[in-house]
Amino acid sequence: MNSSFIERLPGQAITLETRKESYEKLNKQNRYNQILEILKDKDCPMSAKEIAVEMKNRGYVPTDERNFAHPRITELLQMGIVDCVGKDKCQFTKRMVCKFVIRKS
Repeated sequence: MNSSFIERLPGQAITLETRKESYEKLNKQNRYNQILEILKDKDCPMSAKEIAVEMKNRGYVPTDERNFAHPRITELLQMGIVDCVGKDKCQFTKRMVCKFVIRKS
């Protein structure tokens, strides 16, 4: 067995620890900057999935999974930096989704 393996009893919440460890390693400011750069460059409302696809195209993330973008977009919304300006059918998921823009001052 791998020497770094730590055995736990069934039912112990390891996922909470690993999730916290991943979160602490994340450079949130860098991700905010990437999202804002994309919204500025595209200059049109974009869904979280569309932003994630563009992040992948620019080499910021390894896949176009929307979860690379959406948690940080939610935080940017809470900070008042971006707004949800409406909903539209996402070109990738074919579902109705919120479209985001940088908030106008």
